[in-house]
Amino acid sequence: QVQLVESGGGLVQPGGSLRLSCAASGSIFSINDMGWYRQAPGKQRELVAAITFGGSTNYADSVKGRFTISRDNAKNTVYLQMNSLKPEDTAVYYCNADVALSRWVGYDYWGQGTQVTVSS
Repeated sequence: QVQLVESGGGLVQPGGSLRLSCAASGSIFSINDMGWYRQAPGKQRELVAAITFGGSTNYADSVKGRFTISRDNAKNTVYLQMNSLKPEDTAVYYCNADVALSRWVGYDYWGQGTQVTVSS
């Protein structure tokens, strides 16, 4: 079994910063892509940022230049540094990981979500 545990959400004023972390644990052979998604009330879940094992990144247009995704492969952890936060960034943020349990078996896992609220 694999668990993804997120931390770092909270309430921040517009223009502020937050750093999210997501640590994967369990019977992990390796982790391929990792990413962050978000879901605001009444909206569909959307990709915020993703990173490959080798460090290649991909961002939603709405967060380019403000958010930075990174990972520590030794710790099976992915981070999301969020700067210049806007009220429209308010959402529940979910961690996602493509986890290989062996050379032949892999599954997609999700964290429980962490609330980010940007408000004055």
